[in-house]
Amino acid sequence: MVTPAAKREAIAHVRSAFELSERRACRTIGCVRMTVRYCSRRPQDTELRERLRALAHERRRFGYRRLHVLLRREGFVVNHKRLFRLYREERLLVRRRGGRKRALGTRAPMLVPQLPNDRWSVDFVADSSSMAVACASSSSSTIARANAWRSSLTLRSPGSGSPASSIGSSMNAARPRRS
Repeated sequence: MVTPAAKREAIAHVRSAFELSERRACRTIGCVRMTVRYCSRRPQDTELRERLRALAHERRRFGYRRLHVLLRREGFVVNHKRLFRLYREERLLVRRRGGRKRALGTRAPMLVPQLPNDRWSVDFVADSSSMAVACASSSSSTIARANAWRSSLTLRSPGSGSPASSIGSSMNAARPRRS
């Protein structure tokens, strides 16, 4: 029994069940008599609550502070603390925006290439990596980068079983020289 309303109910139950006076019921439970006799004089804020609900529904991204400004402009004289209490009692909340969209489900793992030149990626950032090959296009140059897998690091000539040259050295030979 923490809230005063719960204490009032408990005292009413003890008084009716055991036919005790208010004073003895309060002493038994350990409650102050003024808790039982308290009568709230808080005015009913029906008009303010309705207007607050309407504004919050109309402007979903506004919190209680901005709604307070709008209500003051309309002529309501209300304290910001009282408005916040009404805002919570009406269970009004600012609608939260959705977060970042993430991929649904599980992603398939990237397959390991079996042969040289089996998989190539396009990189739009110009770098000076030894794995980059400059590909000339009509207006700009893009850089194609081979995925560096150990199985695709050597080129084999079709006639012989030995490696002809490494990719890095053949790419450096094909790259135009900078001055």
